[in-house]
Amino acid sequence: MAPNQLRFDDSCQLKYHCIEMLAPMIRFNACDFSPPSYLGVSLAKKQAFNFCEMNCLSRDQEVCVLCWGDAQETEVLVGCSNGELKTFSTEKGLFTETRQCGQSDEGKFTGLAVADSALVTSVESGLVKVWKDGATKPVEINAGRSVCRMVQNALQRHHVATGGKENGLKVWDLERPDVPVFTAKNVRNDWLDLRVPEWVRDLAFIPDSEKIVTCTGHHQVRVYDPASPQRRPVLEAQFGEYPLTALALPAGSPCVVVGNTQGQLALIDLRKGLVRGCLKGLAGGVRELQCHPSLPLVASCGLDRFLRIHSLDDHSLQHKVYLKSRLNCVLLSSKDLEACPEAAPAEQEVAEEEGEDVEGEDAVWDAMETVTERRKSRKADGGDEGAEEKSTKKRKVRK
Repeated sequence: MAPNQLRFDDSCQLKYHCIEMLAPMIRFNACDFSPPSYLGVSLAKKQAFNFCEMNCLSRDQEVCVLCWGDAQETEVLVGCSNGELKTFSTEKGLFTETRQCGQSDEGKFTGLAVADSALVTSVESGLVKVWKDGATKPVEINAGRSVCRMVQNALQRHHVATGGKENGLKVWDLERPDVPVFTAKNVRNDWLDLRVPEWVRDLAFIPDSEKIVTCTGHHQVRVYDPASPQRRPVLEAQFGEYPLTALALPAGSPCVVVGNTQGQLALIDLRKGLVRGCLKGLAGGVRELQCHPSLPLVASCGLDRFLRIHSLDDHSLQHKVYLKSRLNCVLLSSKDLEACPEAAPAEQEVAEEEGEDVEGEDAVWDAMETVTERRKSRKADGGDEGAEEKSTKKRKVRK
């Protein structure tokens, strides 16, 4: 199937009802050279929505992390680089709450999660905070410096994992935050007996198990098993020659999707560590990947300003959306991406007006006279050219 390429229209404002944008996905754009914005894309209606007022944006509002605020997917939590945490209502189509959960000197957000009624945040300095309802101060956990990623365990929601540059994988129990429940051990020295550097860029908990998969800035994919006595990786694979920046776990598949700084995507089998296929089409570094919870689809965004959705069955490109600026985060809804909800009354009126305009234009074009141009036959043209060639040729005189 040929990819459906969309173009983001600047005139697309909040006059559209924003409930339908959740059918496909929500994603945020953050860029070093243009103002940040919070956009929604509807694959069913082939539309993009901008939920920010561009005249009041600044670069310190760059969005670093996204997560759902509840199980019903009616709220989206948005973490900005200035330490603000915003709550976006998908039913109202606007931001309903803003609070300060970090300081600029602590670094950007590297993770965001909701555990029961508490909110969990992580920043680059390694400070993990648990914000409980009714508490005056959050519970702080020091996860070490240069934390690149914090991820929550979907089965045990009070467990989170952290990792970063020269900061190995750690698993924390938020109910007992004094010491980590698991601390990974670095691999053995290389063949020159030199220490192998650590750089965890992204990680994820493997469903229906206690294993954790990580990707590193040294193009390595590693699997850890906290249930085993071995603290070193139980599996290690390599892909490409460039740093890996993001990973995602497909539903019901023993593979992991990884992406690097050159825009290369690959499926790696976690049973044998082999590359099972590649996803093509990207032209810039990958910032984030996310697989659909129930469908064999993976969404990717990055520096080439495109949002792409690939099929994990045949590795084909299903959708391609151009969104004008460099992208940081992508958040998929659990609903069917191409399920089109019923249109709101205001949208129905707009559709009727557009239909009337189209009918009027068709009537004008039908009333216009068709202009036909007489074409010369090839035989006549060929004959004339042959006569000219014969007249220009000189006879050969024999001696």
